[in-house]
Amino acid sequence: MSLGAAVWEQIRLGRVPDPDLLAGLVDGQRAVLGVEGGRGLRRSVAAAVLGAGPLDELLGQPGVTDVALNGDGSVWVDRGDGMTRSGLTLPAGEVRELAVRLATAAGRRLDDTAAYVDGLLPSGVRLHAILPPLVAQGAHVTLRVPARSGLRLEDLVAAGSMPPHWAQVLAGLVDQRVSYLVSGGTGAGKTTLLAALLGTCPRQDRVVVAEDVRELVVDLPHVVHLEGRPPNVEGVGEVTLSTLVRQALRMRPDRLVVGEVRGAEVRDLLNALNTGHEGGCGTVHANGAADVVARVEALGALAGLSRDAVHAQLASAVEVVVHLRRIGRLRRVEGIGVLARGPDRVPTVEMALGRLPSGEATTGPAWPTLAQRCGLRS
Repeated sequence: MSLGAAVWEQIRLGRVPDPDLLAGLVDGQRAVLGVEGGRGLRRSVAAAVLGAGPLDELLGQPGVTDVALNGDGSVWVDRGDGMTRSGLTLPAGEVRELAVRLATAAGRRLDDTAAYVDGLLPSGVRLHAILPPLVAQGAHVTLRVPARSGLRLEDLVAAGSMPPHWAQVLAGLVDQRVSYLVSGGTGAGKTTLLAALLGTCPRQDRVVVAEDVRELVVDLPHVVHLEGRPPNVEGVGEVTLSTLVRQALRMRPDRLVVGEVRGAEVRDLLNALNTGHEGGCGTVHANGAADVVARVEALGALAGLSRDAVHAQLASAVEVVVHLRRIGRLRRVEGIGVLARGPDRVPTVEMALGRLPSGEATTGPAWPTLAQRCGLRS
């Protein structure tokens, strides 16, 4: 019996393939293949059965942050400077099969009645897959590779993401338990910066993180991760991020973190930060720091909050906005702003630290306020 046939025979017997099963099956071939041949076969079979198949090699390459597989079988890779087409093309008929298998590996369902999925693969790679008719041509798969190791603030300074004195300000935010939001576009480095900031928390802090899909890696000894869940086959059992935030509040957090604020959970986060949970934080998509207020207004509307209610909650819940921008390979902190009430009592983001068109760092009118809040001299 061939190795492939042996694997499928185990599946038919009800045993899900795992590393131990594959190792046992490959060991039976070593007499024919030799030690090195057995190792190569084990890697290829593991990729085909447990991993991302032919995409595994790309996912393992240094510098790769994203891999996208389109319905026509074309494969695109981001190595930090935007998507470029790789030399790999999959047969179009295999794309859906791979998408469904990856969804299963992530503990998610993907079929005609649940035509898109977000999930986390056992390797830590974040998966998004979507099927026709929601997308043209065929199934599309997008994979985001996690950082090989968590970056510290000093690493981000060394990479050119921010000047050294900005890192001191950001560390002060955490030390003084200032509530903040990290904003930016897709791929701007929001999660990376948030993880680096949380890594400066006191080691005894209990950090509770709520995410739709687990992505944030925090270098602290006491971190609790809550992860959402989609509905099951019967359409029940869904656990939303809003529910997770409410549960997190009952878990005695020293720091409450929402990995990405993008829906009705903004109401629960603002409520939490207004009831004594200092030092809370999260990320939000926005084009600029000044746009964060409008973005939170829109999210608040999804939660049934009026514009005035959002303004009142936001102004007293969040103190600082840190905005990032992606420029080629560089993920750069573009500015740090302080939330303040305008003349009409509408919150505005006043810039404290920013950049000139040349990219040179400069200070804004809110710098004295920010420095005082962070325990620094202005």
